[in-house]
Amino acid sequence: MKVRTRFAPSPTGFMHIGNLRTALYAYLYARHNDGTFVLRIEDTDQERYVEGAVDLIYKTLKESNINHDEGPDKDGGFGPYIQSERKQLYIDYAHKLVELGGAYYCFCSKERLESLTDENGVRKYDKHCLNLSKEEVQAKLDAGEPYVIRQNIPAKGVGTYEDLVYGTISVDYSDLEDNILLKSDGMPTYNFANVIDDHLMGITHVIRGTEYLSSTPKYNLLYDSFGWERPVYMHLPPIMKDATRKLSKRYGDANFNDFIEKGYLPEAIINYIALLGWSPKDNTEKLSMDELISLFDVNGLNKSPSIFDENKMKWLNGLYVRELSEDKFYELALPFINKSKVAGKYDSKKIAHLLHSRVEILSEIPEKINFLEEYDQNFDTELYTHKKMKCNPEIAKTCLVDSLEALSNVKEEDWNNDNLFDVLVNLSAEKDYKKTTLLWAVRIAITGVLNTPGGATEMADVIGKDKTIERINLALKNL
Repeated sequence: MKVRTRFAPSPTGFMHIGNLRTALYAYLYARHNDGTFVLRIEDTDQERYVEGAVDLIYKTLKESNINHDEGPDKDGGFGPYIQSERKQLYIDYAHKLVELGGAYYCFCSKERLESLTDENGVRKYDKHCLNLSKEEVQAKLDAGEPYVIRQNIPAKGVGTYEDLVYGTISVDYSDLEDNILLKSDGMPTYNFANVIDDHLMGITHVIRGTEYLSSTPKYNLLYDSFGWERPVYMHLPPIMKDATRKLSKRYGDANFNDFIEKGYLPEAIINYIALLGWSPKDNTEKLSMDELISLFDVNGLNKSPSIFDENKMKWLNGLYVRELSEDKFYELALPFINKSKVAGKYDSKKIAHLLHSRVEILSEIPEKINFLEEYDQNFDTELYTHKKMKCNPEIAKTCLVDSLEALSNVKEEDWNNDNLFDVLVNLSAEKDYKKTTLLWAVRIAITGVLNTPGGATEMADVIGKDKTIERINLALKNL
């Protein structure tokens, strides 16, 4: 059997992390088994449709390197791949299901349905219209009465199936309701359309969240009524915000696009969410897409929920950032440098070079360099004090007086990190200063802050000769 998996998102907004993980696992399973990965757009809920959301689905999958084999833009012979374009198919199969006894017409009014609500606010349909005779049904149809088509769930019995992750699942039919399959406007509900589409598109493995564990017996009844083979099921544990709350699109929890805007790399996001519910046998954490495809195995899937740990993803992203080439890092870092207070005032390439090994996510860049334009000549001179560097304000003053003279003698064309470093190291040897003490004093003097993304001469190289000399003079006045 050739494996065929699918990802069937609804175009209702940005791609939530949980949905993206479902797409990823369906993709990895298909690729690992030399199968086919299908993209299908489930847009039958027109009230929740968001303009531009379909394009966003394509964009997210492309940026994530999740490449579908078939879809609205790649017809593999099973289209259309957009549900709203398959309306007549659902209508035909719904009526056929009525003939087979797996469904029935329901003419109940809104008022009658609301009257079925019990004291706890729970509403469950009572199969009222199932008891209508064929003649009564036909008379209502002939009279043009509006109707829906409901699934006919057995009143007794148990629906049982095997799940690749959770094993044997059993649900009492008495716990299920005769849900609507075809609405009065002729559009199908998810409960019906996904079964019809999965069968007609030859989907062999259905991969989705655990919220569908208890409703899958309903879908299996549909397969059975039509005489179709059931697919293999793989239900995925939820992703949690913390120990008690599920990560939820409804409550504004982060989506893929949010993380991209915060400066995460797509490959790092994908790597991290792959580990939310699955792990390779050797517990390796940094994995490329090719490695994920090679290692992905159902046996590595967990039954327990996973807690989304952004700090862990940030750490992983840092590994990917440091692997970028200098040119690629500069390309990605430049938009964030341009959002900072130093935009256009210093050499962006020099700044990017200093930041490359010092950021985990790109959005950290502005806060790491804004100090260059926030210099306060009256900074606390206690910043000079450092036991390990054997420095204090008094020692710093002596170092700065000599450094000022040495740096003033450096020609503009020789003003670069390597040459400046040699000048100050030679000065420390000549004056018998501890090298680290002198460099510490100069760095504090020209930046006015404790932590910087580079040493004294790297900072001096970035801000230039004039500003370096000016700041050392100001620092000396402050001592």
